[in-house]
Amino acid sequence: MKKISVGIIGGAGYTGGEAIRLLVNHPDMELKYVHSSSGAGKFLYDVHTDLLGDTEMRFTDRFSWDVDALLLCVGHGDARKFLTENKIPDSVKVVDLSQDFRLAENASIAGRQFIYGLPEKNRDQIRQANSIANPGCFATCLQLGLLPLAAAGKLSGEIHITATTGSTGAGQKPSATTHFSWRANNLSVYKSFEHQHLNEIGESLRSLMPGFNQAVNFIPCRGDFTRGILASIYTESNLSQEEATELYEAYYKDAAFTFVAPHAVDLKQVVNTNKCFLQIEKHGDKLIIISTIDNLLKGASGQAVQNLNLMFGLDEHAGLRLKAAAF
Repeated sequence: MKKISVGIIGGAGYTGGEAIRLLVNHPDMELKYVHSSSGAGKFLYDVHTDLLGDTEMRFTDRFSWDVDALLLCVGHGDARKFLTENKIPDSVKVVDLSQDFRLAENASIAGRQFIYGLPEKNRDQIRQANSIANPGCFATCLQLGLLPLAAAGKLSGEIHITATTGSTGAGQKPSATTHFSWRANNLSVYKSFEHQHLNEIGESLRSLMPGFNQAVNFIPCRGDFTRGILASIYTESNLSQEEATELYEAYYKDAAFTFVAPHAVDLKQVVNTNKCFLQIEKHGDKLIIISTIDNLLKGASGQAVQNLNLMFGLDEHAGLRLKAAAF
């Protein structure tokens, strides 16, 4: 069987590096080139040093359409600019990891219609798509905690969320809140009630439950670690513990990577994997859902490869059977 050829645009950052790691080890895909203006001519392992021994590829400042698919691992705003300036043949499938095409009002460009790439919600549409808008990391984690309730029409009150992310969620470029001396032994809140991922979360919930008009109160936190998101979500619910667990297990029974855990969940169970673990608890009239993912894998590049697998009719798990850190 001929391997699916993939090019990466913007390979020097965190999401580009993760995509490279997955694709050079993918049994059914071939990484054709990795574009990076800043790294052109360098070996991939000069930038992503753990790739030494895995590949002798170099970054290039050129790109071509002689591929089956493109991953756009560029910054927000740059994906739209790239597709505006370059006419990519319709035969080339595109997965964009920026926020440029996630919302319905922004999902069309140059004849392409982007499908929101959350497999647990849109698997059938993804299989038929040629352009995918990969969800944001917080958006993925939080939606996976809420989709079963929305799909069953069981969201009746406000939603309250506190979620903590690692420093890689802010991207590779150093900033005042990502360098070691500030982040170590520290915890802070940012973008309270205003995080940009709330928009895509709201669209997804309303698409499943059109009458939902309650507030989603989201407090994001910066954590003293590099990878992963742990979210605590609660809302009023008349479901019992048993009913809620059954609802979630039924919704995710065919999901490749999302699981309702029979135990307490934590970051180390999912970091370095494409999995989402969910913990369901009922306390009085409140239903609490704990959702945890790796922000760079299930929250970014792993989900992008999962979407590629679906688009090309491959095993959804291909290239994504990854081992958690565990200890």
